[in-house]
Amino acid sequence: MSNRNNQANKAAARERIRAERERQKKKEKLRRQLVVAGTVAGVLVVAGGAGFMVMKANEPKGWEAAKEAKPVAPANTQGKNGTEILIGDKNAKETLEVFEDIRCPACASFEQSSGEALLKDVKDGRYRVRFSMYTFIDDSPAGGEGSKNALSALGAALNVSPEAFLKYKTALYSAKYHPEEQVDSYGKDSELLKVAATVPALKGNKAFETAVKKGTYDRWAMDMTALFGRKGIKQTPSFMHGDKKLVMPQVPQRQMTQAQYNQLAQANFKKMIDTEFGPAKESGKPDPGKGGSKDEGGSKGIREGEKDPSASR
Repeated sequence: MSNRNNQANKAAARERIRAERERQKKKEKLRRQLVVAGTVAGVLVVAGGAGFMVMKANEPKGWEAAKEAKPVAPANTQGKNGTEILIGDKNAKETLEVFEDIRCPACASFEQSSGEALLKDVKDGRYRVRFSMYTFIDDSPAGGEGSKNALSALGAALNVSPEAFLKYKTALYSAKYHPEEQVDSYGKDSELLKVAATVPALKGNKAFETAVKKGTYDRWAMDMTALFGRKGIKQTPSFMHGDKKLVMPQVPQRQMTQAQYNQLAQANFKKMIDTEFGPAKESGKPDPGKGGSKDEGGSKGIREGEKDPSASR
């Protein structure tokens, strides 16, 4: 081989080596660029995911979320966000306000002893009744959410009719179903539906059951309980006539049967009502549960000339 050919071959070999090195450098550069781009994208995805998770974690949940939900008031209600539950004869001259909490054991005791007497007065047109339902026991050391959940279910019953509301409330307070204060049975929809099955208008009522399960009236329940402390009332059961808080005589502390206690408690309730409204008169008015508070009370809620009890807290 001539010297010239040998030099040409060496030059060609060096050129091939140089070209291969350039190709490898470009390949490595591209690989690094892809790695960096992938890392940045991964960081952005992780950061975005973390941000989304933080955002979701900070969103209100449960009953806190219910406060922000769109207001849906049951039928047969009045006032702002439907927070006036007025039931009774439109011709009744007076309004008795009753403040209760479904989990309240004293409220259950009152309903079991005197609830029937109260409803008879309403039926006879002696007075209308405005129920203010609170849920403060859920926030007490007892904890839970049974007061709010039961109030939401009562809203679903009220949407059916005032009669269904009254009968369901009576059933929830009954000795058969009402739990001890420390037991949050009414926090479960299944328990509320079991009690509702004893009310003819609610048994098998799919619309009612759906409203309970979906929490249709959860926001309404929160709006109702936001009135806690209205007119200075912070304990249940309490009773007011206008701006006057009514005081019921206490049942003497002595050993007695449940029937004897109920008899004395009802007598004390009647005494309180007679003192405030005068002796009862027989009249045969229509059932307060029929017709509804909206039809009977009018769109203004509290009767004209009578101080609106929602005006003061």
